[in-house]
Amino acid sequence: MRSLKNGKTISVSVENITPFGIWLYVKQREYFLSYEDYPYFREKPISAIQKVKLLHGFHLHWKDLDVDLEIDNLENPEKYPLKSKD
Repeated sequence: MRSLKNGKTISVSVENITPFGIWLYVKQREYFLSYEDYPYFREKPISAIQKVKLLHGFHLHWKDLDVDLEIDNLENPEKYPLKSKD
């Protein structure tokens, strides 16, 4: 398990940013968010993408990008067919 100083557990982190999308590590699981499916991350500053918080145990929030996703969106994308046009 990953941890910070003073024993604080990391519940979400950006593991990698590629030309095709971003890899998130959330609650001991990895997720790939392609720019095709999540265009609001394309061409955004790396520092803004990395500033993600997990709220209430299921809500991902990028304050600098004004983006909010629930973990269920990542686990069950077929339930959420609407896509942002960026």
